[in-house]
Amino acid sequence: MENLPVEVIGNILSHLGSARDVVIASATCKKWREAWRSHLHTLSFNSCDWPIYHELTNNRLEILITQTIFQTKALQCLKIFMDDVHEFSAAPVIAWLMYTRDFLRQLHYNVRTTPNFNIIEKCGRQKLEVLELARSSIVGVDPFYQKFPCLKSLSLSFVSISALDLSLLLSACPRLETLSLFSPEIAVSDSQASMELSSSTLKNFSVESFGLDKFVLEADLLENLHLKDCTFEDFELIGKGTLKVLKVDDVSVIHLDIGENTENLEIVDVSNFTIMWPKFYHMISKASKLHRLRLWGVVFDDEDEVVDLETISVCFPQLMHLSLSYDLRDGVLNYGLQGLSTLANVVVLELGWTSISDLFSAWVAGHLERCPNLKKLVIYGFVSEVKTHEECQILAKFTEIILHLGRKYMHVKFEFEYE
Repeated sequence: MENLPVEVIGNILSHLGSARDVVIASATCKKWREAWRSHLHTLSFNSCDWPIYHELTNNRLEILITQTIFQTKALQCLKIFMDDVHEFSAAPVIAWLMYTRDFLRQLHYNVRTTPNFNIIEKCGRQKLEVLELARSSIVGVDPFYQKFPCLKSLSLSFVSISALDLSLLLSACPRLETLSLFSPEIAVSDSQASMELSSSTLKNFSVESFGLDKFVLEADLLENLHLKDCTFEDFELIGKGTLKVLKVDDVSVIHLDIGENTENLEIVDVSNFTIMWPKFYHMISKASKLHRLRLWGVVFDDEDEVVDLETISVCFPQLMHLSLSYDLRDGVLNYGLQGLSTLANVVVLELGWTSISDLFSAWVAGHLERCPNLKKLVIYGFVSEVKTHEECQILAKFTEIILHLGRKYMHVKFEFEYE
């Protein structure tokens, strides 16, 4: 170990993660202490890493973090995550940011701070590439002064910000590629509950636990769109058809528009969602490159609507991974087996039920027949929902049929995920 260059030792210390572990390891010898001071590039303070953090007062914890940070000379990544018990004063936090700002590339800050200060102002015009903020407030963004020339990833969780300031913040990030919003508190004008965001460089956008009447995102290069636990009357994506991944999970939206150019879509993952299938199908029907399709817990707006394997097979010839959940309404399956076309490229098939019935076994067998090159079948079910004697008999019969299918399709790996 004594022959290792001090730079290599600094890299080793940086991979330890916890600041406590780094401090203990750096006490090994003089050379390791030098590596700690001059070549440590990552430092993390997390209340989950060390129980003693919970016992320290806010003031004592601020002093501990200050002493630790101020012993480093070229910190590139700083992570501070504390639970709700702790609340930091603004003064030491500002001191940490000012001390590290010349070298810092990543800042992950999740601590309640009082009084609130404009953390954006302390981070601007520097080399920051990743900024992750939580439980804070951003007010008065000035894109002419608070520029982020190198920022590529921005994540805001439980952050209070106006729609105007968020729009201005994006304009101050000329290289931004990833934007993530989790339960944001976004203030909009009283006259219209709507928001418009625009970025010419954005490639990945996700929003979770958020609601608004109208949300318009203009991003010509967007490749990944993820909406989760959201409520919109109108969500519109304006772009140039670069979208590759669309994920919609537990979203209520009256009008969803991702544009007409969906030829580049490769993954569509929709769950816990009520849709008008003809309209949604029209949006994704041009996605001839689609290789993964997941429709799970999807409720069709029209009770007579049925999606059949023929449609899926013809429109998505490159499909390799298919996931469908079984739902029986008035004796009619939501996903039918009509047609004769095969899913020749599907190698992974995921099928599940929300309520078991006799028809589920035949439904599974029908999918196996249509996937001649299948390698893996995963069955998902809710066993806790099986309560009556009749349901237990159905489950037993299903198990027997599955054993028979396993012997028939010995080249397929069967897996089961029951809750």
